[in-house]
Amino acid sequence: MDLDPVKKYRIFLIVCCANLGSFSVGIYVGWTSPVIPKLRANSADSPLNFGVSTAQEGWIGALVSIGAFLVKVSKICTSAQEGWIGALVSIGAFLGALTAGLIASKFGRKFTLLSSSLFFISSYMCLIIGRSIGVIYVARILQGLGGGIVTTLTPMYIGEIATDDFRGALGSLILLFMSCGLVFVYSIGPYVSFMTLQWICISIPVLFFGTFCFMPETPYYYAMKNRTADGIRSLRYLRGQNSKTTEITMEHIQNEVDKSMLNKGSIADIFRNRAYRKALLIGSGLLIFQQLSGTKAVLVNSQSIFTSANSSLDPAIATIIVGLCQLVSNLLTPYVVERAGRKIVLLISSCGMCLTLVILGTFFYIQKHGDVSYILWLPIPTLIGFNLLFGFGFGPIPWAVLGEMFPSNIKSSATTITCSLTWLTSFAVVRWFPELNALGPYYAFWLFSIMCGLAFFFVLFVVIETKGISLQKIQEKLQA
Repeated sequence: MDLDPVKKYRIFLIVCCANLGSFSVGIYVGWTSPVIPKLRANSADSPLNFGVSTAQEGWIGALVSIGAFLVKVSKICTSAQEGWIGALVSIGAFLGALTAGLIASKFGRKFTLLSSSLFFISSYMCLIIGRSIGVIYVARILQGLGGGIVTTLTPMYIGEIATDDFRGALGSLILLFMSCGLVFVYSIGPYVSFMTLQWICISIPVLFFGTFCFMPETPYYYAMKNRTADGIRSLRYLRGQNSKTTEITMEHIQNEVDKSMLNKGSIADIFRNRAYRKALLIGSGLLIFQQLSGTKAVLVNSQSIFTSANSSLDPAIATIIVGLCQLVSNLLTPYVVERAGRKIVLLISSCGMCLTLVILGTFFYIQKHGDVSYILWLPIPTLIGFNLLFGFGFGPIPWAVLGEMFPSNIKSSATTITCSLTWLTSFAVVRWFPELNALGPYYAFWLFSIMCGLAFFFVLFVVIETKGISLQKIQEKLQA
């Protein structure tokens, strides 16, 4: 019997709504690049110079419950404080990722993902009302909590609503939307006041909440809860197929989930089962190498890097160009990844990033020990090349792979472990990049290049190809 064709545009639009959370993550990752120069300057635009009224002190205390520390006025941001502002989001994201999977198993993917918007909104309200470094710290932790939920649940949500032939392309949209958020804040941040920027940024999580609340829960979640009728309604909304086709599809999903749930997986089971261990190794390894490539340190400190390189182009403009190039490469990924496959794209990406980081490190080495006046143009095309290669492969693909690695019985626990490890790695990279950079930027970039070289061999010998195969077939491949 011929099945009614899937209306893929519906799934695409729903995934776009879900990825407004990823857009918010991109905003807070890039937020420091235009904001740190404002905090460094002892100017009227710095929130540290706004002053605090008695009423505002009361609101700050009510919002974050940390008392007088948060309302103590400091006029200028130190380098150590800059490091914490960049890194505290990773601590928040670690905590968010640690709990997101467990909450999603009980209350659903949609509800948990939607809750992230409340953390984002609260963080910007703190920044609008607050007037101290302490408030900024709290706001960054709140942003991280939302980001941890988004990065844990979005791959899971997409993996469970997408068709097998469309899953990789849709999964790669996660980083595309993050890159849109980056370009958004890079393009606006340097040219508006601190306060205006916060009001603009808060509009995105508000939009996310207002649209995603109307989207469906995943049919896989309903199958796990034996809510077949709800699962059929979800599938009909997602795919726009007739009732008979939807029932057949739901029956297949229910059988797949029932088979998986026969062995109710615990965290210990993840490490006892060979296929689960390999899935965890691949998912965690790709995302950890993604962070060790140094991209987060580059994105957080883009303007500072261009300033220290004495580039002939305005640092704010150079940062926008770099962000746009990553965005362009993300646009190409959905088309390439389903044709060439995940593995070959990851190999090209890691090899190219390694080369560009070696070049960038060499530039800063020559700058310290010699004359770079004849190659002042070099950092911009090099960082553009790095971001193109990252955005083409190691940026989006690990998130897409994460959404398809784990079966239903361990998905929440395994995804939680993977994302928690990812954010701990991110914290280490962002927190200690300024110290390593102070010793000499070339040390940092050469270290990142070594990590990219190791990532190449990890992909070559460990990662499996998942192009165009079902979630069940992926498990069989991992078990083989």
